[in-house]
Amino acid sequence: MESMVGDREDAMHRCDETLQHLQEIRFAGLAIEKDKESLENAVQTLKTQQSERAARIDSLNQELAESFEKIKAREADIENRKIESANLRETAKEKRQSVSAIAAKRTVLEQQTSELRQKEREASSRRETIGLELARLRERRENQSGEYDAILKKLWEEYELTRREAEEMNITIEDVPTAQRRLSELKNSIKALGSVNVAAVVEYKEVSERYNFLKTQTDDVQRSRAELLKLIDNLTKQMQTQFAERFSVINQNFSRIFQELFGGGSAELCFTDSGDVLHSGIDIRVHPPGKIVSHIELLSGGEKALVAISLYFAIMRVNPPSFCMLDEIEAALDDVNVVRFANYLRRMNQKTQFIVITHRRGTMEEADMLYGVTMQDQGISKLLALHAHEAQEKLGITT
Repeated sequence: MESMVGDREDAMHRCDETLQHLQEIRFAGLAIEKDKESLENAVQTLKTQQSERAARIDSLNQELAESFEKIKAREADIENRKIESANLRETAKEKRQSVSAIAAKRTVLEQQTSELRQKEREASSRRETIGLELARLRERRENQSGEYDAILKKLWEEYELTRREAEEMNITIEDVPTAQRRLSELKNSIKALGSVNVAAVVEYKEVSERYNFLKTQTDDVQRSRAELLKLIDNLTKQMQTQFAERFSVINQNFSRIFQELFGGGSAELCFTDSGDVLHSGIDIRVHPPGKIVSHIELLSGGEKALVAISLYFAIMRVNPPSFCMLDEIEAALDDVNVVRFANYLRRMNQKTQFIVITHRRGTMEEADMLYGVTMQDQGISKLLALHAHEAQEKLGITT
């Protein structure tokens, strides 16, 4: 309806515009008539202009006719829209009545739903009560079944009677206390007789077979133990031999690397107990150039770190790994020793790829690739990478 009313207003507005244009055309026609009367004396000289004006008048008349046709069409459209508006009002009235009926039906259904939910809760409550009662009855049944089984078991173990045999031998006891006393007397008499093992022969045979079987197993275990001890002894000897050989190679590497890193001096590794190399301690004896040191604890922190680096590189020389990561192991060294460490690391780079975490300039200068982390913006870390060869080429540095 709102859309139709808007269309109707647009049509009325266009109709007003058409009427106004028609009025203007009428005024123009009157003006032309006046011009025609005033220019009758100049007909011969103004034939061309008169033809153009006549064409214009024909065009305006045609436009006027078209406008009248459009007005008639708009009026017919307006009438149709009025009819559609009335139909829509009637449809809206029917829809409102239908919505009211549906709302009333919904209220009834909600009330029924509430009643059904209440019944469901009551049924659930009754089901829980029945379930508890059923569980109690099942538990009672299980207890009684257990008591029944215990009675049957006791009947068989003590009297070797089945349930049917006991029912056949069933007698009525009039004086229960007297019967219980008599039962106790009979049990004591049976105990006084002692036990008679009629199955001793069978038990002896079984025990003898068991003994022979276990003795065979024990002999096998003893033989296996002797073989294992022999194998362990052979493995221990091989381990001692291999460890001594590798230790000798490590000692030679340690002495040579120590002299390279310290620029002289001597160093060696020795066992505290040469008779048992697998359980022996190891002494580290070092003599830096120009110093007489009786104990390694007398060295400075940087010298201790360089000794540890030398020992680490000596061990790596025995079986060089393909990849190694070092985390600031040269932090305690002075600048001269840092340069020696970096140079030696460069020589070992032929067989092992090193990743070194460091803050020392000497180590960075020997690196092929540098990675650093910076924080240009607060709370945002950025990773920087620099290839040494590319930097040298761009800066024109020759080595």
